[in-house]
Amino acid sequence: MSDRLLDLYDAVLADLDGTVYRGGEAVVGAAESLDVARERGVVVRFVTNNASRAPLAVAAHLTGLGIAAQPGEVSTSAQAGAALVAQRLDAGAEVLVLGTDALAAEVAAVGLVPVRAHGDGTQAVLQGLSPELAWRDLAEAAVAIRAGALWVACNVDRTLPTERGLLPGNGSLVAALRVATDREPLVAGKPAAPLLTEAIRSAGAERPLVVGDRLDTDIAGAAVVGADSLLVLTGVSTALDLVRAGPDERPTYVAADIQAITESAATLEIGPKAGWDVRLTADRRVEVSGDGDPLDLLRALCATWWDAGSGPPAFAVEHPALAVLGLTGPR
Repeated sequence: MSDRLLDLYDAVLADLDGTVYRGGEAVVGAAESLDVARERGVVVRFVTNNASRAPLAVAAHLTGLGIAAQPGEVSTSAQAGAALVAQRLDAGAEVLVLGTDALAAEVAAVGLVPVRAHGDGTQAVLQGLSPELAWRDLAEAAVAIRAGALWVACNVDRTLPTERGLLPGNGSLVAALRVATDREPLVAGKPAAPLLTEAIRSAGAERPLVVGDRLDTDIAGAAVVGADSLLVLTGVSTALDLVRAGPDERPTYVAADIQAITESAATLEIGPKAGWDVRLTADRRVEVSGDGDPLDLLRALCATWWDAGSGPPAFAVEHPALAVLGLTGPR
């Protein structure tokens, strides 16, 4: 049996921001790699925590970047959030929407009534990211939540990766409402199960692979639904974050970018790698020796350090490859 990654899975559930593109720029090789997946009969789903755009707009954005995509291949946290609210309310209930018109449209699509201000009929608050969101919107939501309205957050991503760098994500605004209301929302997007569960269902997948750039959403979400995962280093999470990751945020594979889905699974898997020797000293410092691909060192280092515990490792000698990975030297 081939050990190519695409031969081991029947669906690729790819995150968007930081994985397939960064703002208005496609990640190099993303289009070609996803085309290869389709050619091999692997279903592609674009699974995004970003709730600001409808699937049609997401597909159009991808197509404009040269990445083939159909609206039916897109699963958003807006869809998952609206579905989560609909499961708990009767048809026709009013839902205060904090987000874009696309999010409001998802609410209407599941038989609920989107509103923009709190009133006597408000039964839920659905919160997603919008660049136009203002203090008065948060104020309306705070009043509704304190009055007992169901609160659902499409996602709790603290940051949003763009070509300009990391910008405030929906989670930053959710945090503001947490402080203002002393309440906790239900969460639809990754790492909670609803979004990935629906993407797996729509793909008809039995062996899905989750591909993403964030340990706390993409990789943790894969763990929640029992799926294998590939961390790519084109977005938020760094090599240092990976080494320090707790048990619920540890991927099956790690790679520089999404092009790795066409490579050998054994090469990408976390574990010992030829050319590198990683071991712990008696005082729990990490000794590294050898030469080769720094990412292979990262894979071997994670396997050794995760077996020993968690937190940031201390290195007995600062091997040059560690600096390449950003694990030693100035940070």
